[in-house]
Amino acid sequence: MYTSYFGLNENPFSIAPDPLYLYMSEHHREAFAHLKYGVKSDGGFVLLTGEVGAGKTTLCRSLLEQLPENVVIAYVLNPKVSVIELLETICDELHITRPEQGSIKQLVDRLNIYLLEANAHGRKTVLIIDEAQNLSIDVLEQLRLLTNLETNRYKLLQIVLLGQPELLQILNRQEMRQLSQRVTARCHLGPLEANEIGSYIRHRLNIAGCNRPLFPDTLNKTIWQLTGGIPRLINLVCDRALLGAYALECQQVDSKILNQAASEVLGDLRPSRQRITAPVMGLTTFVLVLVVFGFWSLKGSLFARADLPSAPLIAPISVTDTPAATPMTSPPLQERPAVIAESSPEPASESIDSPVESLPMTWPMDFATEQSKEQAIADLAGLWGLSFDAERRDYCSYANEHDLGCLAGKDSLETLRNMNRPAVLTLYNDEGSPFHVVISGLNEDSALFIAGNTQHELALSAITSRWFGEYLLLWQQPPFKRKLLRPGKRGASVSWLAETLQQLEVYEATGREVRLEGTLLGAFKRFQFSNGLTPDGILGPMSMIHLNTASKLPGPRLSQQGES
Repeated sequence: MYTSYFGLNENPFSIAPDPLYLYMSEHHREAFAHLKYGVKSDGGFVLLTGEVGAGKTTLCRSLLEQLPENVVIAYVLNPKVSVIELLETICDELHITRPEQGSIKQLVDRLNIYLLEANAHGRKTVLIIDEAQNLSIDVLEQLRLLTNLETNRYKLLQIVLLGQPELLQILNRQEMRQLSQRVTARCHLGPLEANEIGSYIRHRLNIAGCNRPLFPDTLNKTIWQLTGGIPRLINLVCDRALLGAYALECQQVDSKILNQAASEVLGDLRPSRQRITAPVMGLTTFVLVLVVFGFWSLKGSLFARADLPSAPLIAPISVTDTPAATPMTSPPLQERPAVIAESSPEPASESIDSPVESLPMTWPMDFATEQSKEQAIADLAGLWGLSFDAERRDYCSYANEHDLGCLAGKDSLETLRNMNRPAVLTLYNDEGSPFHVVISGLNEDSALFIAGNTQHELALSAITSRWFGEYLLLWQQPPFKRKLLRPGKRGASVSWLAETLQQLEVYEATGREVRLEGTLLGAFKRFQFSNGLTPDGILGPMSMIHLNTASKLPGPRLSQQGES
């Protein structure tokens, strides 16, 4: 919401692991060097640990962009699987043909044949497992056995484990000593130092297109104290601070805005002058575990909150600054309530309940991989009963003409599930090029996707390695022009909010509402909290979408569960 106000091209403090925004601190340079050495070494395990939000995934994705063409990568994002499921995932990532119900031996044999052929052609195979602290003991033992796949001279598989400090404790167990001895490179990624905070913030602002100081250097020490130097927490606090500065029409963030932002994002769990100690390379594993877990026990709940993908702490960017479009001939939205109410794709309620075992687990490469965003927008508009010309570029202006808002951002699938509106997803093919498809139905383990006249129901694993949180959705705007309502403000938007909350039976009106304060503000914050939003009392697009969904306003849904 604040990007155009500050002259930014995009949100500079997104928590998505975008390698473009990677800031190479001293700790990050050291960790990157260890990863690079480990990937080039011959077999065994490479271990990178770090606190939640320290930048492990971003660092790894930056490494992937710099690997030579002869390196083949299998990337496992969800390691909470069985041994067979892990082997199946590895085979799928490497495009190895496998039986549908294969045994461990069959899968390992197929993998071994592939690795031997890859080695014969000069290709190196690397398996990267993120969130490795979630691996079970059985799966870890199977990974150790995979490192036994070798020729007389070379190990055939290099394995990189990325994990939180708990992974160190797991590997220190007696039964894990064989695996631990095969770790050829290990590094712990610590937080930023106090003197790196200013450079980190300026780096992200410069990448987003801003070269003026939105955060004075006098705030650097405060930011370090508030966040402990953890990059993800810095992003959350700075993003909320810029939103506060935008709401107050300030050109810079000051200490009052910064502390208020930290209070809203972190609550009473702020580190408050306590420093996160980065383990020193060369200490014994015993001391390392004591340091990390001493801090972890004190701060675990803070990071758990900051790491929850289902809690949209950052208000996504609202794309509303496109040029005004020539009015279309389509009838206004309010004239077609029956069409919109029935416009959810029929398969969303019919085929979306199919057993996930029978659904494709990978993305069909002949489906939507050439589709542009404008073509996907046309599909999305069709779900709302509108006709959008895919040759146009001003899709958000077109949506505004029909009383629809246009919300774009980066977040989790759980956030989309909570908003319960179809959305355009930006996916990436094997060459890294983007393509766009509409997600029109969503179940626990599967989803329905639409592209033109074609639709596919797929297991959610099909987008695991292709979608990094980018989405765009349409939502029905309320009958007023204000885009942001802060506590203490007055006007038609306050009356609308009071009426909506009263309809939802979470607030009892006391007459004509004048300001967003008192019992009305309290009821609104409770609504935000119960829907996984930050209870800041600010009525923005995300809160309005959740209010619309809760009010059962006409329009397509991702899921009809719970709808009357």
